[in-house]
Amino acid sequence: MPLLLSDLIDWLRAPAPDPDRVAFLKQKPYAHRGLHGGGRVENSISAFRAAIEQGYGIELDVRMSLDAQVIVFHDDTLDRLTRETGPVHRRSRRELCQIKFSDSNEAIPGLDDVVSMVAGRGPILVEIKADGPNIGKFCLRVRRALEGYRGQVAVMSFNPEVVRWFRRHAKSLPRGLVITEGQNVDVAAQLKARFARHAMLWRAKPDFIAYDIRNLPSRFAAAQRKRGLPVLTWTVRSADEEARAAEHADEIIFEHPAP
Repeated sequence: MPLLLSDLIDWLRAPAPDPDRVAFLKQKPYAHRGLHGGGRVENSISAFRAAIEQGYGIELDVRMSLDAQVIVFHDDTLDRLTRETGPVHRRSRRELCQIKFSDSNEAIPGLDDVVSMVAGRGPILVEIKADGPNIGKFCLRVRRALEGYRGQVAVMSFNPEVVRWFRRHAKSLPRGLVITEGQNVDVAAQLKARFARHAMLWRAKPDFIAYDIRNLPSRFAAAQRKRGLPVLTWTVRSADEEARAAEHADEIIFEHPAP
């Protein structure tokens, strides 16, 4: 694989992390939104508990409530997973943590609830769902929710501004950039997307990347892995995808069937 100018700039603008600092990211698979199914809802305490008890790490999503608290929930609205409707950000933490999932007696947890339950028994990947004008405020709340936690934890986001914030304000916390290449057919669109990936990398300066399994193998991901950034891949759902991930990534974020 020839070395391109963009690769040289990657080395200069987004240096690789200390290997010891990110080694834990490559030690075990991560259950995507917990080990859900069979009566356990995604991003619920029972799903996270099942993953930890079976020896997996957990990946989870966080959003900010109306009163700027960090709750664990994937969607921007309540409609799909609960008996309620409407945007998550228009409810307070107290309201959200009283809302039960559909067909379940469990309620939406806060990030602090999850880290208290895990208590260092397995690694945690926190995907931050953040956009708009309150990114800094949200990132600060996530940092505060994780302060004092002694377990293995990393944050990640599609948004390079989130990763950049943690590089500047929480340097000890490993941070990752979540990437999907999409399905661009047009050559011009492919070139534009390729430059955009490098630009995001240079701005975010992540410690690792989390890559869409549908885009592996990828020249971009391979180049980052070669120079020392761990490459996680999401969301692995089959034996074929697991085999591809074993060749092109360092660890997987999976849904059933479990590896």
